[in-house]
Amino acid sequence: MARILDLLGHPHTVSIELWPPRTETAAAHLERALVELGRLRPAFTSITYGAGGSTRERTHELVVRLQEEGKTTPMAHLVCAAHSREELRLILERYRAHGVENVLALRGDPPLDSADELPRGELSYAVELVRLAKEVGDFCVAVAAHPQGHPDSLDKKQDLDFLAAKLELADFAITQFLFSVDDYRRLRDGLAERHCTKLVLPGVMPITNPRTVARMAEMAGAPVPDSVAARIAGAGDDPAEVRKIGVEIATELCEALVADGAPGLHFYTMNQSAATIEVCANLGLPAYGQAP
Repeated sequence: MARILDLLGHPHTVSIELWPPRTETAAAHLERALVELGRLRPAFTSITYGAGGSTRERTHELVVRLQEEGKTTPMAHLVCAAHSREELRLILERYRAHGVENVLALRGDPPLDSADELPRGELSYAVELVRLAKEVGDFCVAVAAHPQGHPDSLDKKQDLDFLAAKLELADFAITQFLFSVDDYRRLRDGLAERHCTKLVLPGVMPITNPRTVARMAEMAGAPVPDSVAARIAGAGDDPAEVRKIGVEIATELCEALVADGAPGLHFYTMNQSAATIEVCANLGLPAYGQAP
């Protein structure tokens, strides 16, 4: 396997995010998604980590499985929340022992269906987890970027300051899903003003379920733009039309990001494959349709 940073730099580099299944039905969906998304030959596949470590073992098992299969480079999500420093060190050492070289260091979020306060951990900020990962091994470490500012930041300037500080230690950043190339450009240019030239990979989520996307976007501090919401609303209650318009919007965004020189496209798939595959087909990506 490879360090993800070495795989980035070309606008047509595709990567995907999946999450470990919690039920047998979800496991079947994941297996289908792995086969179908494999046609895109993703440069890497990031695997999420449940709030408070709720999917710790499932995340580990899926990451190690992908590592052993060798069809895609896996990246393990890891969060500070609800973990001691020693627990985090042990998790990183387990990954290193299995040859996993890539992690995404996060502070951690509460569950979507919970209003409970985020459990505290011994490390308070993602930058501390980045530092720990670098101490444990020669990991390629990514961090999260919020194009419209982290919801806990006082303002966008402070958020950019913190992101630039994280990227002094981390290798690259991945944005939360965005809907505007202008937001991506402002983030990238804001980092450049702070003399930070680390790569920032834009995240894209084709809208197929407006309610779920709207809720996730609110939690990330980046509400769905009115112009996008209006286009989706025009589909009414027809799921097929919603999906069609969602794919159109994502395709237009990806075209703009590619034209702007993004170092790749990262798709938040929600363990579904059809919309992401259709967007990539619309973009004419060379790997689409080839046997993985």
